[in-house]
Amino acid sequence: MARLAGKVAVITGAGTGIGRCTAELFAREGARVVVAEIDPVSGEETAHRITSTGGEAIFLHTDVGEPDSIAAAIERSARHYGALHILHNNAGGSTTADDTAVDAPIEEFWRAIRLDLFGTFLGCRYGIPQIVRSGGGSVINMASVVALMGFPGRDCYTAAKGGVAALTRSLAVEFGPQRVRVNAIAPTVTLTERVRALLAGNAAMQGLAGQHLLGLGEPMDMAQAALYLASDESRIVTGTILPVDSGLVTV
Repeated sequence: MARLAGKVAVITGAGTGIGRCTAELFAREGARVVVAEIDPVSGEETAHRITSTGGEAIFLHTDVGEPDSIAAAIERSARHYGALHILHNNAGGSTTADDTAVDAPIEEFWRAIRLDLFGTFLGCRYGIPQIVRSGGGSVINMASVVALMGFPGRDCYTAAKGGVAALTRSLAVEFGPQRVRVNAIAPTVTLTERVRALLAGNAAMQGLAGQHLLGLGEPMDMAQAALYLASDESRIVTGTILPVDSGLVTV
């Protein structure tokens, strides 16, 4: 039996990379998927890729940093499919403008906070009540290995993802009695198209890649972790920050 049969899942940032891979995997496992994406072209493409292979999906234009936008996406998702069981707050990312707290542009700090932390906060703010109304389910946030270890030169991103990890633990305690599980994945460097471009010619990033015990991650590695946390197989797992990091935090 499909592992997510009968479930409705909203996945933010599902137009490319980890989000697209996860959306397609969830659909193959029986979920009805909402592709919540800021870029209409990539969002529509992900939804089409799912429906063209027999899955169920819709695209909703969504800016996770805008309260009205994410609230509307969550409400429309629940109204369209009649429930919400899984929320994957996947939208996020760092940029090459990031640096130390001393040198990073102030605007880069607020960009990271708005997208990575505030976007996750808003997804939970509006998504959790719908999951409660549906009888419970799973919230999957995206932290990062930088929230679990010292990592130089990415202080804006580190601050945001550290906040995601702390928020995840608090929400797990607050909403566990209402049968809402809240966990986070802490990915390592994952070979999306964007990251492959960052790696090219970047000595520091290439050095970091060499510290991975089992090689760098692929989007499917993160999608499989999300599938586990979304499914009933993880029914007593909550408040966990799951490293999917090729052993990086242990090196």
